[in-house]
Amino acid sequence: MTAADVDDKGLGKGLDVSVQGAVGTLAIDVSFAVSAEVPLVMVGPNGAGKTTILMMILGALRPHRGRVVLDGAPLFDDGRGIDLPVERRGIAFVPQRYALFPHLDVLGNVAYGVVAPSRAERRQRAREALRDLDAAALAARRPAQLSGGEMQRVALARALARRPGALLLDEPLAALDVSLRRDVRRFLSERLRAWGIPTVVITHDRDDAEALAGHIIVVESGAITQRGRLAELEAGPGTDFVRQLVSGRAKVSPISDGRPRDP
Repeated sequence: MTAADVDDKGLGKGLDVSVQGAVGTLAIDVSFAVSAEVPLVMVGPNGAGKTTILMMILGALRPHRGRVVLDGAPLFDDGRGIDLPVERRGIAFVPQRYALFPHLDVLGNVAYGVVAPSRAERRQRAREALRDLDAAALAARRPAQLSGGEMQRVALARALARRPGALLLDEPLAALDVSLRRDVRRFLSERLRAWGIPTVVITHDRDDAEALAGHIIVVESGAITQRGRLAELEAGPGTDFVRQLVSGRAKVSPISDGRPRDP
């Protein structure tokens, strides 16, 4: 059974999330909706639970209670006993360090995980995804031969080649040099809107939030403490973190080993 096999009349397009759970001592209790037209940016201090929330949406962690609904189809609903596994949720996840396979070339990386009747079709869909991201010329390279911006495009191509119903990006720009961030930020902003699928992006950076989203949610200690457009957050910052964010002083943890710093 896939997400499309489970009908839930009355719910519209987009991603609807309402989950409660805990990881260690951190309690998660959040509710939000993401449209297919505009990405949602999730910001918050280290340890706030942002990556945990993405894992609950993806199905890698199971909430204690709640619902995750994509385009009207429940992926998780504790009250109805629905809990689709990761591979059947139709959601793509791109981690901070992109997690490319070093022993495969770019085309092999992008084709990996594509469900299609034949190897030729898998590779064709991989080529299409690379072309969509202006990365077709990278097909024969290995990850070690790519720049940070090129690695990000390949990771996005791998996610999109699977034709997901939603996309989750965990700090997609954090691994890039400062000199690359502006161009890649602009590129990513344009493409996220063009793809037209519900997208959730985690970031600590004010400029990322401004460029990538029309709507922002602030997560602190596992709960949403503020939400709205950046201008609304700037006009009335409700917490110390939001004040630091809108002033550009929110701190970003270094990424040294590819593992999320958020629980």
